[in-house]
Amino acid sequence: MHIKSRIAVFVLSIFLCSLTAVFAGPLEDCAEYAALGVPGQQGDLLCRAEHLLAHHPEYKTPLWVIERLTKEKATSKVVPRYNKFQADPGRPRGGRAELSDYRGSGYDRGHMAPSADMRWNKRAMVECFYLSNMVPQVGAGMNRGIWKDLEEYTRTWAVNRGELFVFTGPIYAGPIMTIGRNAIAVPSHLYKIIYDPARKEAIAFIMPNRPLNTADMPSYIVSVRDVEAATGLNFLSSLEQELQDTVETAKASSLWN
Repeated sequence: MHIKSRIAVFVLSIFLCSLTAVFAGPLEDCAEYAALGVPGQQGDLLCRAEHLLAHHPEYKTPLWVIERLTKEKATSKVVPRYNKFQADPGRPRGGRAELSDYRGSGYDRGHMAPSADMRWNKRAMVECFYLSNMVPQVGAGMNRGIWKDLEEYTRTWAVNRGELFVFTGPIYAGPIMTIGRNAIAVPSHLYKIIYDPARKEAIAFIMPNRPLNTADMPSYIVSVRDVEAATGLNFLSSLEQELQDTVETAKASSLWN
């Protein structure tokens, strides 16, 4: 029995070490994006030039995407829009979205880390067009409407404030609908959390994945805790607990200036 216990402990230690190795590389390479903590352990971590994401191997979409958006990045015009969507070459066939999955689906390939944030770096621009950074998103009135406007607001806030951490991703509530041969999950809602590390404040949004009016954007403001409740994720976990509680329970009364 003693020998069996030692063997079990040895096997467990190897397993834990292997998990550490899996998470060490992406987190080490994307340390600036993980500075406020990783929202969850589910999914495969993918480190990119301008974002860190967790990719769900069953849903074939990101669970969360983190950007660190600065004034310099938000105002850069060095790189033109790449506009070449492609399957993520770092994901295996059968475990990723393909272009054919979106074709004829009626949904846009909705960026979670938007291409307009990537004009400072060619590699960042190319990588943001990997389908691992996309979810099936309603187009008119959503991806090409209120959501695009929220992304533009976010860049304006980055210019005014200097630096922001941006967390974006899907929410799956109720029965999950899928598109394409690879069964890409269609989110019921989308969330975005924007944290200002200088002013130590956040603004968060949850929007249903359907056509909306941009004028109604303030009505979709929620607290960070609301996003956590809807996703099961834990944001801003590296902040001291008292500050984390203060930031996450507060709900912005209006859009930021």
